[in-house]
Amino acid sequence: MCKALNEARTSSEMLIFAYVIMLDHFHIITDGRRKISDTLRYLNGISARRLIDHLKENGPEESLRKLQAETKAGDYKYSLWEHHSDKFLLTSESMFMQKVNYIHNNPVEEGLVERADDYKYSSARYWLRKPLLEDEPLEMDIKQIQWYSK
Repeated sequence: MCKALNEARTSSEMLIFAYVIMLDHFHIITDGRRKISDTLRYLNGISARRLIDHLKENGPEESLRKLQAETKAGDYKYSLWEHHSDKFLLTSESMFMQKVNYIHNNPVEEGLVERADDYKYSSARYWLRKPLLEDEPLEMDIKQIQWYSK
């Protein structure tokens, strides 16, 4: 999933400011170069294609079967993401930071970790200015936020 998000980021030149990847969903804050609906469609499209391709090549078959739906022609198509995603336009620094904190606390709220920065698939380490992992899954563009300072 991180590779798919990074691919989306580089191919569309979008900036990623915060993210978390959970077991069945993800949260992300990006820049506003595209309309929100276009950004979401782009991120969902690339990530769904990459993850479904991965399952086709590597299994497990049971996971792939859960994503398939039969079409009228008797073929199968796959659907990874539900289509009722929440989208927000962040219009102030306080709203932005509220969403960053919400995103980073998701793994804590779900009981996956005790501290947000212990969760590997999250930008919490970037925001807390903690040492990054040797195999950090996804880089952040927080230095490009105009009000961000060291």
